[in-house]
Amino acid sequence: MQTKLSDILSTIEAKPITVEPDATVFEAIGAMVRNNVGALLVTRGTEICGILTERDYLRGVALKGRRSKEMRVSEIMSTKVVVVPPDRTVGECMSIMTKHRFRHLPVFDGEEFVGMISMRHLTARICDNQAAEIEQLTRYISGDYPG
Repeated sequence: MQTKLSDILSTIEAKPITVEPDATVFEAIGAMVRNNVGALLVTRGTEICGILTERDYLRGVALKGRRSKEMRVSEIMSTKVVVVPPDRTVGECMSIMTKHRFRHLPVFDGEEFVGMISMRHLTARICDNQAAEIEQLTRYISGDYPG
């Protein structure tokens, strides 16, 4: 069985976090740190404006010697946002993230932002699934398999 994003989202403690495009980068980075996340969805009301990631900060602020307290999120956010529904599989999301070269995917159930999936979430689930499969195979080979 393929793991769906909804299965992963149910285990994530952090609630979906958004930031306004007019917020300062300093405020946004503070929200990332407080919530232990690497990306924020940038919204104005119900409109998706972009996504702000740690990489956006590094490229748009740190490497250019700019000041995060004086910059707006809209100045450095990525405006190309790919969203996925919660019924997508881990494999499908890995393909999307690899193809587009990003590490975070906003998950929407219809119009509702329900979570942000990271590459870390996906790889952790893949490792868990592989460990369970190895355990089953080991039990089967050793004759300790109930099926």
